[in-house]
Amino acid sequence: QVQLVESGGGLVQPGGSLRLSCAASGSTFSIYIMAWYRQAPGKQRELVALLTSLGSTNYADSVKGRFTISRDNAKSTDNAKSTVYLQMNSLKPEDTAVYYCKQTSGGKSYWGQGTQVTVSS
Repeated sequence: QVQLVESGGGLVQPGGSLRLSCAASGSTFSIYIMAWYRQAPGKQRELVALLTSLGSTNYADSVKGRFTISRDNAKSTDNAKSTVYLQMNSLKPEDTAVYYCKQTSGGKSYWGQGTQVTVSS
């Protein structure tokens, strides 16, 4: 059973930085996509960034150049236990949202519980 646990959210001033973490466990698929989504109040959930098992990345236009997705594990194909990060720099008030981690592998999708990010002075 895949489990995803996000952490690292909080309150930050405009222009500041945060690093979100997503601890993933329980998956043995060598082919997967890890992604960060966010959902602001009254808005639809949107894709922020994704990382494939081959190392490809993609970002929403609104965060390009400011956010970076990466992962930390001994082997690039070992998804049994790993951590995915979202480094967020130059944060703006419009980045305020609940951020969710998602894993897609073996034809299924799994979500974490989310972590709140608030950008405000």
